[in-house]
Amino acid sequence: MKRFLPALYRFSSSWTGTIIIVLFLIFFVAQSFVIPSGSMKRTQLIGDFLFAKKFSYGIPIPRLPWLEVPLLPDFHDNGHLIDGPRPQREDIVIFRYPKNHKIHYVKRCVAVGGDELLYANGKLLIHFHEGAEYMQKHYPKSKLHTLRGKLWVENPYMDKYPGIQYAPEGIDIFEVLLRYYAYNREVDMTPVMVEGLKTPVFELEGRAINALYAKVEADHFYMIGDNRDNSNDSRFWGAVPYKLIVGKPWLIYMSLEHRSYDLLLKGDKHGGGRDHASLKRICGTEPIDSKACESLWNAQRFTVRWGRVGRRIESIQFEEPIE
Repeated sequence: MKRFLPALYRFSSSWTGTIIIVLFLIFFVAQSFVIPSGSMKRTQLIGDFLFAKKFSYGIPIPRLPWLEVPLLPDFHDNGHLIDGPRPQREDIVIFRYPKNHKIHYVKRCVAVGGDELLYANGKLLIHFHEGAEYMQKHYPKSKLHTLRGKLWVENPYMDKYPGIQYAPEGIDIFEVLLRYYAYNREVDMTPVMVEGLKTPVFELEGRAINALYAKVEADHFYMIGDNRDNSNDSRFWGAVPYKLIVGKPWLIYMSLEHRSYDLLLKGDKHGGGRDHASLKRICGTEPIDSKACESLWNAQRFTVRWGRVGRRIESIQFEEPIE
């Protein structure tokens, strides 16, 4: 032992040792991520820099940082060296985007294998696969609805997590989903008409529609952003298989407001990134499309959100959002 410890110290002090130790931590323990979009807005903000626990759901296949090249074969065909617990409902999860495995997304798991979902304007209803007795035990009668011969829970997580919101910036996402379905069918959910569901009715291909339906496959997880009206999530591209699960956000080590005034006012070419609420918060009584508002925003741009630095995700998600 007396010889081992000095040898270990010399190894860790060398460039080779430092690189190996850092890569070991990135591969198996913790990795840094940055929130690039507003899909989790209020719970997590654009410019939040996170450490994620890589071991929360097993040990993922190690990949070369930045290049995202797998360093080992997928021996078990499930994306993990060591199998682990699966994401649970309500967990905030980091996973690989199903359409591009080099991109990481952060969303909340709202449903697991066997669960059924109905999504409508301002409503997410879930039929948990455990059945009616389970839902009646865990949720108040005010949230329970009998539709299509089954019991459903309406917006089951909103009361618990203050960051979950419906706050459209422009066109309602329900209408966007219907348009995507009508144009190219690239939507995971199926348009349906649900009798007794009190939501606006739309016409789609000559049919009356008031909701979208999906059932989650086994060992898959339905991920939806807390900012539900401004989130590219499972409603578009489907449930996430276990093999794409990476880990769980742990700690915010830096939070920087870096968004431009033009992005917040107009959004990108698809309208994404628009955030009039933040402009109104900073600009007060000044019109958000004025030079005065632009100056006020630019004066505080690139500031550190000190109230978020050092906060754990597991605790901050239960609090009123700090912006």
